[in-house]
Amino acid sequence: MTAVAPATPRLVDIDAIRDAAERIRPYAVRTPLLPSPWPGLWLKPENLQAIGAFKIRGAATAISRLDPEVRARGVLAHSSGNHAQAVAFVARAFGIDAHIVIPDNAPERKIRATRDLGATVELVPVAERFSRPLELQAQTGKAMIPPFDHPDIVAGQGTVGLEIVEDFPSTPGADGPVETILVPVSGGGLISGVAAAVAALLPDVKVVGVEPALAGDAAESLRTGRRVAWEPADTARTVADGLRTFSIGELPWQHISTQVHDIVTVSEEEILDATRELALRARLLAEPSGAVSVAAYLHHADRLPGGRTVAVVSGGNIDPALLGRLLTQP
Repeated sequence: MTAVAPATPRLVDIDAIRDAAERIRPYAVRTPLLPSPWPGLWLKPENLQAIGAFKIRGAATAISRLDPEVRARGVLAHSSGNHAQAVAFVARAFGIDAHIVIPDNAPERKIRATRDLGATVELVPVAERFSRPLELQAQTGKAMIPPFDHPDIVAGQGTVGLEIVEDFPSTPGADGPVETILVPVSGGGLISGVAAAVAALLPDVKVVGVEPALAGDAAESLRTGRRVAWEPADTARTVADGLRTFSIGELPWQHISTQVHDIVTVSEEEILDATRELALRARLLAEPSGAVSVAAYLHHADRLPGGRTVAVVSGGNIDPALLGRLLTQP
């Protein structure tokens, strides 16, 4: 008997992203492009979303696309915090139950915010982040809203790229189309969606991923040409808690390996510096996970393609204690 190779996931196309853009209108903000204090850099502030992060785009797309009878049974999700809040927010808007599995090393602020949105929160050890939701799905029959490895999620996050392409020419200071887009990388849903939109509309634009050096599985994957997984204990070391996923998804990998120009890594010191600079100079409250794109621009410009650049500030749900330390340091 001949073995059959697993099917390659079909890439998300621009039609799916445009459909997602219509679906998310009642739930997600079309965030502006802001000139930054740093010449040549514009910011896409997804921290301005109602739940403080871009994740609301994918959650709204995926939940809206469920069959109404399936959706009425409620939804499941697993997340370190921002996707959890997004699913809880959209589920509340639809009037359905949300059961969220969160690793027990997630920030307390994100856990509390998810509960405040009406979701049932279940804390589990990091190693059970993926296995426990599958158990719940088998027990309850509820639909899973995954954080990154699903075409609906990728399409929803791809609306970030669609908006950048559409809005950049009319942004103050722009004298042409965007040339480089810097995107934080965790499970890969955001960067794969952005890359899909850009590849379809402006294929000469360079999409560059940014992730912590302490959670550099995506950079290693792109460098070696194969999807690499890191140990959860290794990725848990970074202060960028939203980027601790230990492997990019299968569908995101198909986009990353064919549509992403490069992935660069940044140090913990560079991430914290960018978080502080965004607050003090750009007047934007970013969490470390959302600041990695700016960290690459400030500290690794020599590795970037250059030209008119947009950095996606993917979230702003920073721990207040960390923010206090950053703002009071000399």
